[in-house]
Amino acid sequence: MSLIQCRRLSRIYNRGVEEIRPLDELDLEIEAGGFVALMGPSGSGKTTLLNLLAGIDRPTSGELEVDGLSLGDLSRNKLADWRSEHVGYVFQLYNLVPVLTAYENIELPLLLHPISAEERHRRVSAALDVVGIADRHAHYPRQLSGGQEQRVAIARAIVTEPTLLLADEPTGDLDRESATAVMELLTRLNKEQGRTIVMVTHDAKTAEYADVLLHLEKGRLIEQKEVLS
Repeated sequence: MSLIQCRRLSRIYNRGVEEIRPLDELDLEIEAGGFVALMGPSGSGKTTLLNLLAGIDRPTSGELEVDGLSLGDLSRNKLADWRSEHVGYVFQLYNLVPVLTAYENIELPLLLHPISAEERHRRVSAALDVVGIADRHAHYPRQLSGGQEQRVAIARAIVTEPTLLLADEPTGDLDRESATAVMELLTRLNKEQGRTIVMVTHDAKTAEYADVLLHLEKGRLIEQKEVLS
């Protein structure tokens, strides 16, 4: 069953008199429970697509449906509400708040939800266990390695139990050993918890963890293939 459907999806910016089309009438379907890697040269539309899927940006034209909901029909406030409930986003540079502990960084998204302190504690503790850093819960970002910071970022992304997990170059700032550990974690989230993951990467080895590889160029899908395990 398709979780994501893009039909003639376009995002257009104007730079003076020049028209920039990072996405150009893209047609794409992504299955629920899939693990998809987006690849392509800089400027091919990968991060633009990720931001549209996250509800951070809005399409200029075309249709974008996630789990049967047309995102283009939502107001900015409703889109923000939808994003907080259904999307977890993993950034390349972690985007952790330096003055908050690992526990407090993970808890942040839950403060937007009408749940009890007890339920917040249960979810944060569960997320810490899933990513394997429960013993670092009281550490600040400056006290963590890059790999540990990315695990905190992943825990923060999954703590709301989102429908869709998006990752923008999740291993781009990590050494190979840490990158492997992060990708094995994302694979477990996909296989064991059924999380649908869409990941942007420039690294062929990182892309091998996905089930499907999509290659974008100039805002269009030029290749789609299954990744052989």
